[in-house]
Amino acid sequence: MSFKDFKFHPKVNAGISACGYTCPTPIQQQTIPPILAGKDILGLAQTGTGKTAAFVLPILQRLLDGPRNQLRALIVAPTRELVEQIHENIVTMSVQTGLKSTVVYGGVGRNPQIKAIRAGVEIVVACPGRLLDILNEKGVSLSTVETLVLDEADHMFDKGFLPDIKRIVKQLPRKRQSLVFSATMPKEIRHLAEEILYKPVSVQINHTLPAPTISHTLFQVARPQKTALLKKLIVEQEMTSTVVFTRTKHKARSLAIQLQKAGHRAASLQGNLSQNNRQRAMDGFRDGTFSVLVATDIAARGIDVSDISHVVNYDVPDTAETYTHRTGRTGRAEKSGMAITFADHDDSKMISLIEKNLGKKMLRPEGQASLAPSSEPACKPQARRTTQSRDAVKKRSNSRSSKKNSQKKSSSLDFSINNNRKQL
Repeated sequence: MSFKDFKFHPKVNAGISACGYTCPTPIQQQTIPPILAGKDILGLAQTGTGKTAAFVLPILQRLLDGPRNQLRALIVAPTRELVEQIHENIVTMSVQTGLKSTVVYGGVGRNPQIKAIRAGVEIVVACPGRLLDILNEKGVSLSTVETLVLDEADHMFDKGFLPDIKRIVKQLPRKRQSLVFSATMPKEIRHLAEEILYKPVSVQINHTLPAPTISHTLFQVARPQKTALLKKLIVEQEMTSTVVFTRTKHKARSLAIQLQKAGHRAASLQGNLSQNNRQRAMDGFRDGTFSVLVATDIAARGIDVSDISHVVNYDVPDTAETYTHRTGRTGRAEKSGMAITFADHDDSKMISLIEKNLGKKMLRPEGQASLAPSSEPACKPQARRTTQSRDAVKKRSNSRSSKKNSQKKSSSLDFSINNNRKQL
């Protein structure tokens, strides 16, 4: 199938060419026709399937007809990074259409955002919190919106945005087209879809499975050894563009600093950064200034870089669905990618769930058995050495050495043992 089969306007086709698209992905094949026909959509697909173009292209086609300089399409997404990514895609795809887009999110001044909407844009891409603030202040109106898109709806639920979404929907015209996209379908999102969608077309593209172009590797490694292993793999695997996932914001920051000190071009992307610093990290990763981006799950939702070679789960994700989200950052646009996971014995249950979801075992590289954590307590080997050392002291104490010298040796040895325990 070709994009020509959709019979887009030449101005929309120019945007497709500008993006370098040739053949539509499965989700694009299945969603573009019903969106063009004005149908509501419930789409389930993992990250990296071409979902953004699947709704942006038909929206642009429909907006070519009708009034200009008024808000006609509203796209709501959970993070600032994802909002920016969608907006940038719209700018590229609409290059010859004359249609305008702007962004709305927190962390920056709201007055310029209100001014941009009032100046006359056809598309707004927004985070729900800041958008609701502006609506409550009567800064803008949604009365002219024809199409609503909720992107990554499950993640908006995870972040507690569901009440905000419902308040926003109440301010939209009843007669509209609504499109809901989600990687997973918790019951709360299904209930929301039932409330806002009218006879939707359901599209499901292996929404719980990572892309088949991704290989999956597992390293069993004790927690204190993870950073050393990561530094080693960055060099040995020739990781040209890598996203490393950590569980906490603090760890993302500290790990990025450790990698920088080791000579790697690394940056962190986490919630404690200002918007300017988050944008600087994203832009630097896109243009190659940084080859390693250490990120948390929430901050990483907006990462849309087609040439990511590796994804590293420094910390094992909490769910199999999160694993799919993370690994979906690589292996995009039919390119191959590698997902590497660091795990210790405490992660065994989640690894089993992830492998069950994958339908196969992750590759366990040979020669890394020494990295696997021991099933015994970490201090036990040291305790055995301590017992042997004390036996030696006992023997020496029975020798011809004076009692005073024997006591000095014993004291010295005990001090050494205590220091070793502190190091553990």
